[in-house]
Amino acid sequence: MKKAALLSVLICAIAVSFAFKKDNPPRYENLKVLPKDTDKHQMDSIMRHFSASLGVRCNFCHVRGNDEQKNFNFASDESKNKLITRDMYKMMNKINSKYFKEDNDDKNSNRIPEVSCFTCHNGKEHPENVAPAPKPRQ
Repeated sequence: MKKAALLSVLICAIAVSFAFKKDNPPRYENLKVLPKDTDKHQMDSIMRHFSASLGVRCNFCHVRGNDEQKNFNFASDESKNKLITRDMYKMMNKINSKYFKEDNDDKNSNRIPEVSCFTCHNGKEHPENVAPAPKPRQ
């Protein structure tokens, strides 16, 4: 009788411990410029920003795996665009930290926005390197 009671208490304790166990956030492989503790919500937001800023889809930087469903191998560094993106991301962060230091003064509503991918790309894969033609005078 004591063994059965002890066994049922032990089983209940194990069941309760699993109920309160937190799921580990997804860990992404091969993060070299993004923080290692980037969670799914942050990663999705960053990837949507890249996609919209360059007007591209996932396959611009990511390659398909060899599995039968041809899922993306997001950790792979086979794509030269992914390597370039890392360098651009480092450059963007360097510019922002040097010239756009965080200002804790809420009164400064005229603060210049930070540089982002969209600053140069404007929704295009490759930024323009020629100034637009001047508008005709009227």
